[in-house]
Amino acid sequence: MNIKIGIAAHKVYRMPSEKSYLPIQVGAYGKDDIGYTRDDSGDNISAKNPYYCELTGLYWMWKNLDADYCGLVHYRRYFARKRFFRFDKDKFKYILTDSDLKKLLSKNDIILPERRRYYIESLYSHYAHTHYAEHLDVTREILRERCPDYVDAYDSVIKKTSGHMFNMMIMKKNIMDSYCEWLFPILSELEKKIDSSGYSTFQARYYGRVSEILINVWIEKNKYKYYTCPTVNIEKLDWKRKIKSFINAKFRGVKYDSSF
Repeated sequence: MNIKIGIAAHKVYRMPSEKSYLPIQVGAYGKDDIGYTRDDSGDNISAKNPYYCELTGLYWMWKNLDADYCGLVHYRRYFARKRFFRFDKDKFKYILTDSDLKKLLSKNDIILPERRRYYIESLYSHYAHTHYAEHLDVTREILRERCPDYVDAYDSVIKKTSGHMFNMMIMKKNIMDSYCEWLFPILSELEKKIDSSGYSTFQARYYGRVSEILINVWIEKNKYKYYTCPTVNIEKLDWKRKIKSFINAKFRGVKYDSSF
């Protein structure tokens, strides 16, 4: 079983030693080599990384990688074997190993992160408060024009208070190919319809955020069965700033300006 899990990274960082993991330098176009596989080789959209985020790595894997299963994680966030790692300083030991991956993928074609729950907000309202509702409204119009059979699934997903986020997934390669063949033309159309010239650097990265919604739509429409894993964040989150930013976004209309 040939498994390749791309690790989206833009800087040198501690990496898992397991053979299934492939560090990918995303946004490598025009940048110095940091020793990882670059996303600007072969068929690529590396130059769009300031807007597409880790999706330039996903695109590169889709177009250039040959494997039975492919996946995408982040240099700071991985699929984990269990949840009880919050107070452990060495979170790397909870990352799925080659053995874990083979066992899971022998029984499942798709692995997604456990749902992220917003409780008091829907996926739509949370996005509208923290970013711009126009992104989701225009996306719906694109679906209506390009693949109208997905609109009902889209309307259902954005009303939910939870979703599989982070653009993390592991899939049988032919299923990932199908997903990417559907996803990237939608994002390309979104580029044409939204003027982001006045956005901050942070808000300009909305293609990656819209795709977090869209993978839920694609899964729901196609009725794929999947397995969920917890995720482990290697670095400590700034919960105080995150909560303050959420309150400001929800009640004062202040958009997010950075990650946490």
